[in-house]
Amino acid sequence: MPLHQQFSRRFIDRFMTFEPLSLIIFALMAGGIFAFLTLTGEVLEGDTHAFDEEILLALRHATDLAVPIAPSWVTHAVGDITALGGVTVLSLMTVLAVVYLLLARQTAIAIFMFLSIAGGWVVSSALKLGVARPRPDIVPHLVEVHDMSFPSGHAMLSAVTYLTLAALLSRAQQYRSTRIFLLATGILLTFMIGLSRLYLGVHYPTDVLGGWCAGAAWAAGCWLLARRFIEREPKNSISIR
Repeated sequence: MPLHQQFSRRFIDRFMTFEPLSLIIFALMAGGIFAFLTLTGEVLEGDTHAFDEEILLALRHATDLAVPIAPSWVTHAVGDITALGGVTVLSLMTVLAVVYLLLARQTAIAIFMFLSIAGGWVVSSALKLGVARPRPDIVPHLVEVHDMSFPSGHAMLSAVTYLTLAALLSRAQQYRSTRIFLLATGILLTFMIGLSRLYLGVHYPTDVLGGWCAGAAWAAGCWLLARRFIEREPKNSISIR
């Protein structure tokens, strides 16, 4: 049998033997893609503007839109939180995780994780350029921004990075409680970073929702591929199966 036919047959055999967890992950990925495409259509048609405007205005004082409704210390804390979804922090987290996996002789997983996160960054940039939605001008921005608005890069890239890292690291844990904690931490960070962009006035709510949907779908897809096509690691080492 030719090599390409052997590869195709192996791919189909693996795909058709999904266990229940893989089917759940696949359903989440498909749901995230559908939600993102639906939301993108609504954004392009302008149907979400009233909703976006209402949320952003609700986070500012009616008499002075440059002043958030929360105390100043909350604004400072939100600035710290939003930095967790910035390029510098996410790059550092990714590099440290990749180096750790390489030192642990988990080369295949390290390469896969780097490519999945880097690929998510490329997809995020392409989506921003494709939709080309300007940043909101409803309220003054509390931080400086320059690129397009939809989907939120902080929301999408934090989902891609933190959810992938959490899912990978959770597989190395012996106890179910610690696995749940790691996954919950990844979800919480993604959620908080997305909300911080709304508070700072640099994204519409639908930008953040779109980023969450796209990022979660990308992370689920990459994790699904890792579970199916990266071989089980040796005993006493990190495994993703």
